[in-house]
Amino acid sequence: MTKKLQLKDLYSGFRNPETIKVFAKLINEESKKLKKDLNIMEVCGGHTHTIMKYGLKQLLPKNINFIHGPGCPVCVMPKERVNHAMVLAKLPNVILVTLGDMIKVSGSDGTLQDARAKGCDVRFVYSPLDVIKIAKENPHAMMIFFAIGFETTTPMTSALINQVINRDIKNILFHINHVTVPEPMRVLLDDKINKIDAFIGPAHVSVISGSKIYDEFAKEYKKPVVVSGFEPVDVIKSVYMILKQVNEQRCEVEVQYSRSVDKDGNIQAQQLNDKFFEKKDFFRWRGIGDIPKSALKLKDKFAYLDAEVIYKDILPHAKIDDHKLCICGDILKGKANPKDCKVFGTVCKPSTPLGICMVSSEGACAAYFKYGDLL
Repeated sequence: MTKKLQLKDLYSGFRNPETIKVFAKLINEESKKLKKDLNIMEVCGGHTHTIMKYGLKQLLPKNINFIHGPGCPVCVMPKERVNHAMVLAKLPNVILVTLGDMIKVSGSDGTLQDARAKGCDVRFVYSPLDVIKIAKENPHAMMIFFAIGFETTTPMTSALINQVINRDIKNILFHINHVTVPEPMRVLLDDKINKIDAFIGPAHVSVISGSKIYDEFAKEYKKPVVVSGFEPVDVIKSVYMILKQVNEQRCEVEVQYSRSVDKDGNIQAQQLNDKFFEKKDFFRWRGIGDIPKSALKLKDKFAYLDAEVIYKDILPHAKIDDHKLCICGDILKGKANPKDCKVFGTVCKPSTPLGICMVSSEGACAAYFKYGDLL
């Protein structure tokens, strides 16, 4: 009789303390060959939380450092885009729908959570396809889906658009805020004072895009990239793989997360994305600035579904900077960590976040606050 798969079967082997200790020992031995400190950027906020939660830094030698990257879609959302959501949410007969932490992100006039408290109909969903159910239940209201996320969540938005068109649903519009990973990585490396020696590549992004999107960083920038899963064994093994590349003077894209990631990625998902989306000329990343071709927009032939087009005359466009005391920009660029911030844990904490890296559950500041002084 076949054993029924349980959730723990998917992760238990990847949290094995003995396996982690073996890799830690291998890393400590291999690190003795380093000629200088090795600075590894984990692009994704999920990896930051794994490193913090399981105390992986404590197991590593002092000449190996983690740098936290901009791979948190909520953290990089600029205030002016949040302001768009606030304006749309306040429109009569509109239900604004978005994902998770987005309702806690502050614009110039508070958060979507605040807007909801004042009577606006703002809802969050776990799956974009849930928007169809809300639209059915509210046939006389207009749904505006405020879509966010990296390559990971873009196919879900594409699937929703596909359903809206195929089923001729008339009361769903889209405000697109999907961003892509390679462009900010390139910007960080082009900064002459960057400290990045190698990357731990995002897991879920790579499931969709494939590891091929990192080829330029190994070939042109001469930076090793290892695509890692999120479990502690995944991350510490990825550190070892990077260390081996450095000591062997190799710069390659390797996939540790081979149980889910290959070179080409999910071709079907990519084709669905290409059907509806094209690159925007630029997108302003919070704390980083304008990055060309780093985000998606609906193609012109789908403008009738685009809330930015339909409501363009009422949406604000002024660029808005963050609070002067907040150093989230430097954290997202890998130039600082949360403990460098003067207001971390005092004025700025999850209950009263001053900076965006404290708002999101994937943010570096939230990880430091939640798991304590482990790094």
